[in-house]
Amino acid sequence: MSKLKNIGIITSGGDCGGLNAVVRGAAKVAMSRGIGTYIIPSGYAGLYNLVNFDRLVLLNEERTDHVNSGFAGSDAGHSRVKISKIKDPDKYERILLGLRKFDIDGLVISGGDDTGSVVVDLVQNGIPCVHAPKTMDLDLQTYSVGGDSAVNKIARIVEDIKTTGKTHNRIMIIEVFGRYAGHTAFRGGVAADADCILIPEINVDFKVVYDHIKRYYIRRVMNSDVHSGTYVMVVAEGIKGEDGNVFSEAGEGTDSFGHVKLAGAAKSVRRHVEDMMRNDPEIRQFMKISGMFVPGVFEIPEVREVIPGHMVRSGVSSAYDVNFGKQIGGAAVMLLDEGISGVTVVGVVGGTVRYIRTEDAIVPRGVDLNEVAFFEQMDICFGRAPQPYTLVTEKYDGAVERLF
Repeated sequence: MSKLKNIGIITSGGDCGGLNAVVRGAAKVAMSRGIGTYIIPSGYAGLYNLVNFDRLVLLNEERTDHVNSGFAGSDAGHSRVKISKIKDPDKYERILLGLRKFDIDGLVISGGDDTGSVVVDLVQNGIPCVHAPKTMDLDLQTYSVGGDSAVNKIARIVEDIKTTGKTHNRIMIIEVFGRYAGHTAFRGGVAADADCILIPEINVDFKVVYDHIKRYYIRRVMNSDVHSGTYVMVVAEGIKGEDGNVFSEAGEGTDSFGHVKLAGAAKSVRRHVEDMMRNDPEIRQFMKISGMFVPGVFEIPEVREVIPGHMVRSGVSSAYDVNFGKQIGGAAVMLLDEGISGVTVVGVVGGTVRYIRTEDAIVPRGVDLNEVAFFEQMDICFGRAPQPYTLVTEKYDGAVERLF
């Protein structure tokens, strides 16, 4: 017999693919164990205001039928609220009163590092929680639902943008989310055959980038029978210059967790590239030879930035994220039912539910620079002089490793 009567499910932070699968997976496993599952809407804002609610949505069989696992985003809704920053000395007692009002014994909470930090905080204040890892940034120690969906969407956008790039002989710069980790730019760019991928883990050396652009772009245009060519860059929003400073436009402010709202990376890269072209006599000569030069009108190639923004986290979830989301949602319920709290689900392997402490799971994880060196062997530019790849070989007889 289940040890729990009811649980609450919260999704928090940024929306992404696979979240509805977490909700559905948790509800279905809870039903199989005779546990009621309530949606606590609007993330941690809803949790704080729970005591004032007249009713909550119960995820019974009929209501759960309407939770479409393949839709990105979450039926439960989101907010960016850090509980510890709420100016109410009785905030934790208020939350406990709200949970008691609806006979909720524990929480399944899906989110990234900020959400996970609140999970740690809630557990320390007597509220049982299990964390289902979610962030398209992929910067947790575990795989996080939403990452694969975002990478696939970025790859499609980058592939699509090549058509307009070739038509106009443009250099295209696509800026994507990821904050201070470059996983989605890295994986999405590699998947789409991007020429250059700039990530926060590597300070940008613009001389290296510019030389790479010239070599590829000029060759493509000049070797085309109709002088048609493009060059495509994928840029993570949190990239840094050689001085180590983030390319973020002033005035964007910070969010409720104190993070600078990043903006302007692609614009900064475009301006750098345009300035270098204007000061390069070889570019002027190339424009004349290729037949593109028009004095005072068209003297350097067009450089355009594209910011798909929230498109990369919306729409349809990948099959991988739906599978993983259902696993971690259902497994989170099982862990709560076993009295296990303050942990993050890593995954389900056969009959084993793997988990680690949430404070360990939310430690930031960047792109492995040795993996970058591997792809530098394919002449992808990462904004630095290519580094030697450290090769280690081994005969491996274990399970297949996940990509992320």
